[in-house]
Amino acid sequence: MEDSPMLVEEEDIALETPASNVFIPPSINEPALLRGDSYTHYSAVPPTLLETTADEPAGVPCVLGVDEAGRGPVLGPMVYGVFYLPIPLSDPLLRTEHHFDDSKVLKPEFRSALMKTLCTPDTSLHASCGWAISALSARDIGSGMLRPMGGSYNLNAQAMDATVELIKGVYAQGVNVREIYVDTIGQPAAYQKKLERVFPTAKILVAKKADSLYPCVSAASVCAKVTRDAALETMWKVRGNADEDAESMGWGSGYPADARCVAWMKGHMHPVFGWGPECRFSWGTAKDILETSKAGAGAVKVEWPVDEDPDTQRVTDFFTATKDTEQDSDELGTWFGTPAGLEAF
Repeated sequence: MEDSPMLVEEEDIALETPASNVFIPPSINEPALLRGDSYTHYSAVPPTLLETTADEPAGVPCVLGVDEAGRGPVLGPMVYGVFYLPIPLSDPLLRTEHHFDDSKVLKPEFRSALMKTLCTPDTSLHASCGWAISALSARDIGSGMLRPMGGSYNLNAQAMDATVELIKGVYAQGVNVREIYVDTIGQPAAYQKKLERVFPTAKILVAKKADSLYPCVSAASVCAKVTRDAALETMWKVRGNADEDAESMGWGSGYPADARCVAWMKGHMHPVFGWGPECRFSWGTAKDILETSKAGAGAVKVEWPVDEDPDTQRVTDFFTATKDTEQDSDELGTWFGTPAGLEAF
């Protein structure tokens, strides 16, 4: 079981909790979220980025940043985001003009406003920048990590695959990506080498705290975080019983360290199915609540039959009569009448 209750301070939890009026970006796929499906979304590429010249026949050289939101929560999707724009605009447009930063240090209302500006036509961000997200559903994360027989698809592998597919999708749209900056998962050097093998024509840098160091990564973190915030808001309206708390979501940030999250899970657990597609069953938090509830008769304990050892049973055993089955076979035969001998013909 994996559990990453990284947030322990009330201030941190407040920053991770979605704003009550969070902007709902076009990256929200409500049917997919409610089904528990993973999905991707790509913004339209600004036409100016696809313009070619004699010096740049592949289009305007762009820098691309990658970051995620929601790695540690027990509720809701993990969202990977990419953000790209012309290399010379990265710092002045993102850092100086619009004050992008690591989404974890921005107030929920401010990062929501940034995302709204990005999605509003006739703004400098909308005209010069593109972005995409991959939402890995709680159900798919859990099913990957709980694969039997040692075939676990761990969170790092899922994150790496999501990153690669997002970047490939941006290239497929015709964007001339020259530089790629990534907020690391695991060891930066190993992660960077993997990406360099996949994208050999780009300059790639994987670093810790990249979301604070590189504006394009900061912008990617905002796209990912606001999409996750809006996803939680969308799921809450259906799954969480929003009437219980009109001002803010009763399950809070979705992190195990958030008391509201744990309280909601304890109070909304189905005795057989646990929770819906909003829950990562592979997390220790979910397992602990289920086990505790079983002890208190709150959940139903299910015991699955043990499969027969394949080495002790063969398919031919089903077709070979034994002394114990001969009498049963005769009785079955007489049910349809006594077999006639050859002399009858």
